[in-house]
Amino acid sequence: MPYPPQPRVPSGPRRRSLLASVAGGALLVGCSDGTGESEEGAAGSPSVVERVRVRAARDSRGIVERYDAVLAAHPTLAQRVGPLRAEALRHVEAFGEKVTTASPTASGSASPSPSATVPATEKDALAQLAAAERALADRRAEVLLEVPGELARLLASVAAAGAAHAYLLTEGAR
Repeated sequence: MPYPPQPRVPSGPRRRSLLASVAGGALLVGCSDGTGESEEGAAGSPSVVERVRVRAARDSRGIVERYDAVLAAHPTLAQRVGPLRAEALRHVEAFGEKVTTASPTASGSASPSPSATVPATEKDALAQLAAAERALADRRAEVLLEVPGELARLLASVAAAGAAHAYLLTEGAR
């Protein structure tokens, strides 16, 4: 025996159609054409974007100073830590600041930040550096929702790189 036809066909869009439309709209809003115009509208003010960009550059400089302090205290880590330091320098530049490319091991006289104290053992120094990278990556991930388009993508990329640095610093010590 066949099933009886449905008494009434719902009019209008179905739930799945509405959900797909809303999700698609949200994806389009999150994208930008890279012209920078969306940075002002999405965050409300260009000062928010600039403030986040300046802080990100300052934080990246701080990580470079930590790398410099570790390299000054433990020059034997240069081969392992040097490439990660170079990446951190590129992060500073990506946020719009100029940096000097002089390495503390090349110049022989490092002037690390006074707040950057380095543990006596290499293993502890690497662990401290990894913790700093991890904490910075976490802070950057938290800020992602406050900034629009291109800056959010840059922050996400640099946060992912910082997390990878933390992994490399801790895994090599094992």
